[in-house]
Amino acid sequence: MEDTLAAAQQIDFSLWALFLRATFSVKIVMLLLIIASFWSWSIIIQKILDLRRARADAEAFEETFWSGEPLDTVYERIGPEPPEAAARVFAAGMTEWQRSHRKDGGLIAGTQARIERAMNVAIGREASALGRGLNFLATVGSVAPFVGLFGTVWGIKNAFEEIALQQSTNLAVVAPGIAEALLATGLGLLAAIPAVIFYNKLSQETDAVIGSYEGFADEFAMILSRQLDQQAGG
Repeated sequence: MEDTLAAAQQIDFSLWALFLRATFSVKIVMLLLIIASFWSWSIIIQKILDLRRARADAEAFEETFWSGEPLDTVYERIGPEPPEAAARVFAAGMTEWQRSHRKDGGLIAGTQARIERAMNVAIGREASALGRGLNFLATVGSVAPFVGLFGTVWGIKNAFEEIALQQSTNLAVVAPGIAEALLATGLGLLAAIPAVIFYNKLSQETDAVIGSYEGFADEFAMILSRQLDQQAGG
């Protein structure tokens, strides 16, 4: 017993040593999980920065929009393709508004519907841009534990094969193989847990930002609708 414990104590159980002792298949699994984890964190950091910028831009533009400045003046200043997402929704509506005017100053029929459709298309583009990468987080969150489990099962299989070859079940023979196998599961959970947490958080924040764009588009559409009614009544 003492000889077995002494032999086990001499084995290096550091993470790097466990990785180096793992079989080729388990190493591939571990490398895939490590890459997935780093990629997930890069997406998480980028999405946090993108959402923070989108919220700040939306607040700044709404202040400009409700400042009382004429809408045509705001549109001339920001142009048809502004850098801010909220401003692009506004620009899409204003562009369609200007295109709907005839040379005699009247409006082409169906202007209201076209303006709303143009803003909805712009909102759809912004939603697609803000949501880019979230599907990867969802995939990592759901698949990584099973990939890690596959590595664990494969590693334990190899550990039992080693036991059979050496015809020994002492701790020095069993412990390294089991430890290497469990490392794969640990890496799977390490990749999956942050991916799931931040996927839920970032999805909610993305929906909130897109909701603010939709709310702005509805308010803008009502303003244009009043102008249309005034022109029709005049």
